[in-house]
Amino acid sequence: QVELVESGGGLVQAGGSLRLSCAPSGRPFSGYAMAWFRQAPGKERAFVAGISGGGHSTYYADSVHGRFTISRDNNAKNTVYLQMNSLKPQDTAVYYCAARGIFTTDPAEYDYWGQGTQVTVSS
Repeated sequence: QVELVESGGGLVQAGGSLRLSCAPSGRPFSGYAMAWFRQAPGKERAFVAGISGGGHSTYYADSVHGRFTISRDNNAKNTVYLQMNSLKPQDTAVYYCAARGIFTTDPAEYDYWGQGTQVTVSS
């Protein structure tokens, strides 16, 4: 049962931009903290960005701070976005969105996940 659906990944040159979307499927996630994680081949899943249930607080990994922006539409769809600018080859990974009641950077604490979307940044 798919709970979250990511889209927007693709291939981009270094310095370019992509916008990822994460839309709930089958149930609403209003009031839930949402986060983006990424996993590169041979590496553990790592926190990228997060946003509180009300959308008033945002959190970023040091490696993306100032380049990525997380936002959410607190409408019926509760879609979450990740705007990624000034992309670097080291940003290449599968990106996942996740939902949880209270924000945390620990992926093991998240209850709901999407299937992931591939982002590839060429040099």
